[in-house]
Amino acid sequence: MLSRLEAARQMRELGSARKVEALLGSLRGVTFRDVRALLRLHDALLFLRAFPHSVAVAAQADRLLGGIPRQVAALRESGADLAVFDSEQVSGVAGTRLSDTFTYEVALWLMRRYPQQVTAEWDFDEQARRLGAALPRFIPLLDDDSLVEADTPFDQWLSSAAGKQSPLFWLLERVEKLPISMAEKTELYDALSIELHWELEDGPASRTKARRDVKELFCHTMPLIRRNQVSLAEEFESPQLPIRKLDLQKGEQILNMCREAVTIRYRELYGTTRGDPHHVYEAQPGRGVQIFLWGLPPERRLPLRAYHAGFTLKNGVPINYIEGISLAEWMEIGFNTFYAYRDGETAWIYAKVLHFFQQLTGVTCVSVYPYQLGHENEEAIQSGAFWFYRKLGFRPGRRELLALAEKEERKIAADPRHRTTPGTLRKLAAGHVFYESGPASHSAWNTFSTRNLGFAVSHRMAQDFGGDPDRMRDACRATLTKALNVEIAQSTSVEQKAFDNFASVFSLVPKLNDWPLPDKQALLAVIRAKAASEETDYLRLLQKHRRLRDTLLQLGSARAKS
Repeated sequence: MLSRLEAARQMRELGSARKVEALLGSLRGVTFRDVRALLRLHDALLFLRAFPHSVAVAAQADRLLGGIPRQVAALRESGADLAVFDSEQVSGVAGTRLSDTFTYEVALWLMRRYPQQVTAEWDFDEQARRLGAALPRFIPLLDDDSLVEADTPFDQWLSSAAGKQSPLFWLLERVEKLPISMAEKTELYDALSIELHWELEDGPASRTKARRDVKELFCHTMPLIRRNQVSLAEEFESPQLPIRKLDLQKGEQILNMCREAVTIRYRELYGTTRGDPHHVYEAQPGRGVQIFLWGLPPERRLPLRAYHAGFTLKNGVPINYIEGISLAEWMEIGFNTFYAYRDGETAWIYAKVLHFFQQLTGVTCVSVYPYQLGHENEEAIQSGAFWFYRKLGFRPGRRELLALAEKEERKIAADPRHRTTPGTLRKLAAGHVFYESGPASHSAWNTFSTRNLGFAVSHRMAQDFGGDPDRMRDACRATLTKALNVEIAQSTSVEQKAFDNFASVFSLVPKLNDWPLPDKQALLAVIRAKAASEETDYLRLLQKHRRLRDTLLQLGSARAKS
């Protein structure tokens, strides 16, 4: 029965809706006494809910999913081993529990959003030294005990200080009120390594129940769109997607939904935890798909690159998460479809995501991280992820990898039964792949990395400033303020930070004073845009400033190190 249900995901011919409805009807009241079998049922139902044959199929899938917590409880009572639910491929099922040492901001968000469902598991023997270092700033006279006694009862100290609050929530609130930076708060809390347990129960955060209401379901009465039916070139030449900006309340709702979707899968992205709810954008390309993208608030931004994150809903169900990290017209993109939905029009949705990014930010050169291709990622090797991107038109940036890919393509053309070996796939995954639209150079960004820029700046700090970052910052700031004829003392802290970051880069540019005045003024505008309310203007100004763009590109490319 499960095999028939899984096969039904791709069964889209005339009359298939009734067959699937009948199959789902036969599953009512069926009890599963095996954890893996229940997981197969769960994920097949999720797929059918996101890609339903009919409204009735979606409704039946929802009803059956509603019984999952009861089945999980029955398995627990029977003594079944529920450890299978802990794997990130299948975690997040309603009725199960997540356990992890979440980072500070995720822990604080969880405690504020789910205070009754989150608890801490303290290991006071293991954590004694770290608690002894961190807690005296919050608990009077604790150090009279913790500094000299070997058996400090930290549980009693915490309970007495927290009063009626949970010790975990009390501690998180104390850390939050410290007059230090978020990075310092994170460092303080994360060093404690407190394991949290999140009981998902029958709530909306679980994979089982995560939904956003939609006006109308899109039902798939025809076969799903395959990868070979998708053309990125045609996508980028198609009309612009309709985009709308969400209000603050809806922006918060989307960010929370995305945070839940990644957290229950034991994942965290910089941009999901720290996203800016004031600037959340939505595109609806059709077929029941909603794509959401957002940036970061000014105080949380990267020094040079712009950062956008997002995720996708299919008929109201979260099916992937996204991140794009950009400089000028170049963007590194991360796109991860959740396991249960990987057979569902992934290439078509990916093309729409790229179109949305291009429309929002103006980027024309997209690259994919080696990890997503299979570098130190065996799951991507097993799925042949390299060929997903290659068949969409991506090319390896390194010449020897491009030659290897072309050699493999010749083998496949000569023998359709040929399969690329895992060893060859690992070689192909050793470098970025690129897709460029419009009139672009096919080599400009091949060896660029902001890491190269960072190494060059650090080398100069060590060589010219004795490794002292404060000396270097002050000297670079003075040099750039003089070159641009600007005073930044009255600027906001965020603007000053953006200025200092660019000043460190321009310590590597000896001929800045020779730049024409319009280029200097445009450089200052770019720096100010980095600290503006959102980063899209920063990217577009940088794309227009060819001298600045070319300078950054040259300094960050591998050949610049020679």
